[in-house]
Amino acid sequence: MRKRLAKIVATIGPASSSPSMLRLIHDAGVDIFRLNMSHGQHEKLALVSEAIRRIEKETGTPLAVFADLQGPKIRTGAFEGGQITLKYGADYKIVHAAETKEPDVIPIPHKELLDILEPGDILKLDDGKLQVTVSARHGDDISVKADTPGELKDRKGINVPGRALPISALTEKDREDLEFALGLGVDYVALSFVQKPEDVDEAKALINGRAGVIAKIEKPQAVDFLDEIIERADAIMVARGDLGVECAPEDVPLIQRRIIRACRRAGKPVIVATHMLESMVESIAPTRAEASDVSTAVYQGADAVMLSAETAVGRHPPTAVAIMDRIIIATEKDDESGSYKSDRRDDEDYTTADAMTLSARRIAEVLHCRYAVAYTKTGSTARRLSRDRPHCPVIAATPDARVARNLSLYWGVMPVVTEDISHFHEMIEKADRLAVDHGGQDGDRIIILAGYPFGRPGKTNTLKISRIGALES
Repeated sequence: MRKRLAKIVATIGPASSSPSMLRLIHDAGVDIFRLNMSHGQHEKLALVSEAIRRIEKETGTPLAVFADLQGPKIRTGAFEGGQITLKYGADYKIVHAAETKEPDVIPIPHKELLDILEPGDILKLDDGKLQVTVSARHGDDISVKADTPGELKDRKGINVPGRALPISALTEKDREDLEFALGLGVDYVALSFVQKPEDVDEAKALINGRAGVIAKIEKPQAVDFLDEIIERADAIMVARGDLGVECAPEDVPLIQRRIIRACRRAGKPVIVATHMLESMVESIAPTRAEASDVSTAVYQGADAVMLSAETAVGRHPPTAVAIMDRIIIATEKDDESGSYKSDRRDDEDYTTADAMTLSARRIAEVLHCRYAVAYTKTGSTARRLSRDRPHCPVIAATPDARVARNLSLYWGVMPVVTEDISHFHEMIEKADRLAVDHGGQDGDRIIILAGYPFGRPGKTNTLKISRIGALES
């Protein structure tokens, strides 16, 4: 049976937070669980985390969990009667206030936003459903003209395309949520509202090595600093929700492709998120366009694709996961899939370990190997193999459960927690056993990578081609 290589992330919410449903979506194919700190109460998230760890123990499968911080949410204030009617071409006034009773006034309780607005700036409201343009400014008096008609309700989100906002990516709520999530032992923290590399630095300083950082690219300003953000982060998310509000629709696919390429070059995992199978919030099946969207992300080389509302509040969470699993497997059967293309640069400084994994990739392709088995203490060998995209899954054998969970996000890697090896015979014997446990058959070729002397980190210098069962013959 062919193993899926790209990973599936599922957002946990009311539809999927029970222990039985968590087990169902895991069995359907979920590799990584996303805890949305915007909505979840700490007590409920703690119960979800405990249930995931029980599934991990019951199945023997390391599972990654990441906490997605809300980030600063720029919103309108409150209106008299709960809403205001915007009329096309009509003039309105923006004021710094939490609420208003005036009919033609839009209150915004964010002074830092009002301070930077200038004539010509566009404000997109309520996830881009409504739009106003700043027409004039006289001191603190800001006039706007409505570009779209509609009802603007209390506390709807505001996006200002093309403007870098002078605010931190971490609010006080985020800092509290961060400490709580780290206390749960999450493997990654997703940082919202990243605008510049320093935002990642700030989060990493607070996390202090207790979890990896996933930088969410949802602001055009972040794309301007893409390479620097990728260098600092442990992983990247193409967060197409806010990105689609901030950018023109036709630009989002191009930005997605650019981000994936940059992550592949840097050897950092990348998640494509938002609206992947959106119709399955209600429907039992996705649209053909949604299936094509998932497939495109796999063709481009994404490490993971994410389900959001589909599993958080949708009617069919296990079915959504199962269909995404099928789409990925069907796409990966195509040898033209970009998943199998290595993006190493010619001008890189190659280490011995880089040479070993590049060789393993080529061997796996020409010998049609069933698995690559990587013995790794820190995870670096498995990460290198994942970057080089061998034509077979990578069984990452590590004694460290935390490393194993971290590796769950990486393309093609199937982590296993096991004791260190001590000699060559054990290296081959255990590789055979791990391959059989994952569906390998006697006679299947496998590649084994390890470091000698065994048990020392950062010493990948041994590559062996073997066949399952060869020791018994």
